[in-house]
Amino acid sequence: QVELVESGGGLVQAGGSLRLSCAASGRTFTFSIYGMGWFRQAPGKEREFIAAITPSSGGTYYQDSLKGRFTISRENAKNTVYLQMNSLKPEDTAVYYCAAQFRSDPRSPSEYAYWGQGTQVTVSS
Repeated sequence: QVELVESGGGLVQAGGSLRLSCAASGRTFTFSIYGMGWFRQAPGKEREFIAAITPSSGGTYYQDSLKGRFTISRENAKNTVYLQMNSLKPEDTAVYYCAAQFRSDPRSPSEYAYWGQGTQVTVSS
């Protein structure tokens, strides 16, 4: 019913920027009423919360260590959520995932009903 497709990942040098996109689709999916989130997972590590945004786009949540470098936004008319990443560091290298429909705690992966397949981000020194 719901598909999430991430794009925009790739190879970038330290200090550079990338913008990730997540396009949502589905016959019964009403994008504008779903909270959306971004997570990442590096090899051997747990999935890590990055940011989340409420349906109205009026409220955002961030991992404290990333706030200021990463910015989440959404464009409901295009069923798309974005993650702008600036001043990238080698330790940002991971697979980045978008997720849909958090319930009570946007920082917990278990709160989300739908996940994309992920896009690889690699930051070289």
